[in-house]
Amino acid sequence: MSDPRITSSIFTRGAVDLSALRTPAPSPAPAQAGPPAAAPGGSVGGAAVIDVTEANIQSAVLERSLTTPVVVFFGAAGYPESDQFAPVLERLAAEGGGTWLLARVDVQQQPRLAQMFQLQALPTTYAIVGGRPVDAFPGVVPEPQLRQWIQAVLKAGGVSVAEPEDPRLDAADDALMDGDLDAAEQAYRKILAETPNDAAAEAGLAQVGLARRVSGADPQTALAAAAASPDDVDAQLLAADIEVLSGQAEQAYQRLVGLVRRTAGEDREKVRQHLVGLFTIAGPEDPTVASARRALASALF
Repeated sequence: MSDPRITSSIFTRGAVDLSALRTPAPSPAPAQAGPPAAAPGGSVGGAAVIDVTEANIQSAVLERSLTTPVVVFFGAAGYPESDQFAPVLERLAAEGGGTWLLARVDVQQQPRLAQMFQLQALPTTYAIVGGRPVDAFPGVVPEPQLRQWIQAVLKAGGVSVAEPEDPRLDAADDALMDGDLDAAEQAYRKILAETPNDAAAEAGLAQVGLARRVSGADPQTALAAAAASPDDVDAQLLAADIEVLSGQAEQAYQRLVGLVRRTAGEDREKVRQHLVGLFTIAGPEDPTVASARRALASALF
């Protein structure tokens, strides 16, 4: 199964030609006058979920995506994965409150649309922003991963959204704060198994490692030992850990970058990996981390 991320879009390889979609097939003859039916999962006019055909794809998907991100779901009734995944998307679209639109395509009823999008699997989910596709993934993904993907689609569409709370992270963080490191580690690893590369879970797991390394250490004694033995790798690593815990992360980074410059071989790699682990705790957007990464690169090369 592909990792559904904006940065790994299949569309960068020109997989889909939407030019034919801009000339929709003629609409069928209008039915007897009457009130319009509500689209399943939403209300008429402001529906969060609509059904797409060749006749309405230009207005309902391409033109709508100029102002609202559109997620297009290709599925077919009777296919287990389609039947399983469609309700999840519909529920999330309703939760979205109009921030994005779910457009459903029944490939059995709309085979030409399936051909135009060059489907290779059912179901397949696409994101269209600004009138063009930006990402897609085949098959199904766990709901937490799907939520992250939708957040990325919204950001690509310029939609300002609050990061949703994740009860899994709350539980893991609570275990960490309570000092139950085994439970915290298990919880963070479970999140990463379900949602690979989750930055918050990676940071939490790194904090578990940090807490274990400093357990039982006396800060003043450890810092004094590091000052007395500047080339003792283990002493310097422990001192850096203590500095991070005491809010002196920049000093810890400088300590280890300097140690990288003074070491070689396995020791140097050990220090580098330790420093990268400390970066993970702060996160890639921390300006101190960005500066320390540049210093590390300079020290290595």
